Amino acid sequence: MRTHLEISNLHVSVEQTPILKGLSLRVRGGEVHAIMGPNGSGKSTLAFTLMGHPRYEVTDGSVVLNGQDILSLTPDERSKAGLFLAFQYPQEVPGVSVASFLRAACNAHRSSEQELSVMQFTRKLRDKMAALEMDAAFANRYLNEGFSGGEKKRNEILQMAMLEPKIAVLDETDSGLDIDALRIVANGVNQLLNPQLGIIVITHYQRILEYLKPDFVHVLMDGRIVRSGGPELADELEERGYDWIREGIAN
Repeated sequence: MRTHLEISNLHVSVEQTPILKGLSLRVRGGEVHAIMGPNGSGKSTLAFTLMGHPRYEVTDGSVVLNGQDILSLTPDERSKAGLFLAFQYPQEVPGVSVASFLRAACNAHRSSEQELSVMQFTRKLRDKMAALEMDAAFANRYLNEGFSGGEKKRNEILQMAMLEPKIAVLDETDSGLDIDALRIVANGVNQLLNPQLGIIVITHYQRILEYLKPDFVHVLMDGRIVRSGGPELADELEERGYDWIREGIAN
């Protein structure tokens, strides 16, 4: 079955302040959806709400992934159901190697009978790292400790590759990346895209979309998606900014 995420009339508040005010979005496997918008429009709120961050209170609406209402699930249950979030600012975890963390994460998504053996895990990790142009020694480093911005973001995509989610949310994954790191990260995402994986890319900039080639671009303002289009919409936003959309809403 092709992956299908349906967000309907989503309202979210933080400390009783409304942030999302009726957001609706449909994402299917094999599709890349870019969400753009000015600061404070609710982009990161959407990402954290989908993953179940306790600070974000859903006051109305629904989020259904492959027929399952995920709003009643805990964050770890949402991850097992197939949701993945690549953080804008990944946390350092001293003393825990990348390989140890990834093996624990992979096996947490499996029953005890289906857990990956050391050999199976090592083979899979080696293949995924090669696809992301990552040195094998990277697996032995402590998770994000001393990593450059590009290394942290590549590590997020490596986690995505290993966990094989159904819906991946990339929250400003392009921030802090130089051109080479941006290309490698975007190419890694493109390699993973398939009918069972849908991608939501949250970004301020058009440049990552030159590599990811979104099927749909959505403009989020004041907690709602106010305009949607194809890749050409991102080009127009790059050229004209957001004022013309604000004026259109006001009129």
